Amino acid sequence: MNINRQTARIEGDKPMNSKGSTLIRWAGLSAAVAGIFYILIGMFHPANVVSSVTTTPWIIAHIFAIGMSFFGLLGMAGLYARQAEKSGWLGLIGFIMFSLWLVLMTGFTFIEAFILPSLATSMPTFVEGFLGMFSSTPSAVDFGILPTLWMITGPLLILGGLLFGIAMFRAGVLPRWAGALLAIGSALTPLAALLPPEHEPKVLVTIGLAFVWLGYALWSEKRAQAAERLADMSSPQLRQSEAQ
Repeated sequence: MNINRQTARIEGDKPMNSKGSTLIRWAGLSAAVAGIFYILIGMFHPANVVSSVTTTPWIIAHIFAIGMSFFGLLGMAGLYARQAEKSGWLGLIGFIMFSLWLVLMTGFTFIEAFILPSLATSMPTFVEGFLGMFSSTPSAVDFGILPTLWMITGPLLILGGLLFGIAMFRAGVLPRWAGALLAIGSALTPLAALLPPEHEPKVLVTIGLAFVWLGYALWSEKRAQAAERLADMSSPQLRQSEAQ
C-alpha cells in the first residue's frame, strides 16, 4: 500500500519536475498576487469619467492594474505549465486567450495611469473620447485601431477564463473548484453591463478570488509534497523502532 502511494506521488510529480518546480512554485505566488490586485481593482476602481482621471485613487487603481497584468502573466504561465499534459487543447486555448487579454490590458492601463492624467486639463476631449471606448460612446477623436482592440478584450477575458477554468476542473491537478470559480467568474463578466458604471469593475472580484486560490495551491504544493516524502521516509524507521 505504501509502495503504491509512493509510486502515485512520483508519477504525479513528473509535470512539476519537467517544468522546473521552483519556477512554477514562484509563479503560483505571482498568481496569488495578481488575484489580490484583481480584488482591489474590483472593489475600489473609480468611475470611468474625466473628473476621476486626475485623482489619486485613479492612478493607484491603474498601477494595480498594471501589476495585475504583469503578475497575472507569470501566474498563468505557471498554472498552465503545471497541468499542460492533462489540460489538453482546451487548456492551451484558454491560456493563450486569457494571456492575450492580460497583454492588451497592460497597454490600456498604462495609458490610463500615466498619460490620461496629464492630458485631462489640456485635452479633455481626448480623455473623454478615450474613456468613451469603454462604454462604446462615439467620439470625434480618431483612436485608430484602439477601439477594435478594446472590443476584443471582452471575448478574450470571457472565453479565455471560461475555457481555462473548465480545463483545470477536468484536469484535476490543482483544486477543481478553484478552476470552476474562475470559469464561473469569467462567464458572469457580461453581467457588468447591467450594473451601474461605478460598480462594473466588481465583476473582477470572483476572478481575483479564483487566482488567489489557485496561486496559493500552486505555491504551497511542493512544500506539501516535501512533507509527505519526509513522512514516508521516516515511517519505516518508526516501524522498525516499534518492532524493537
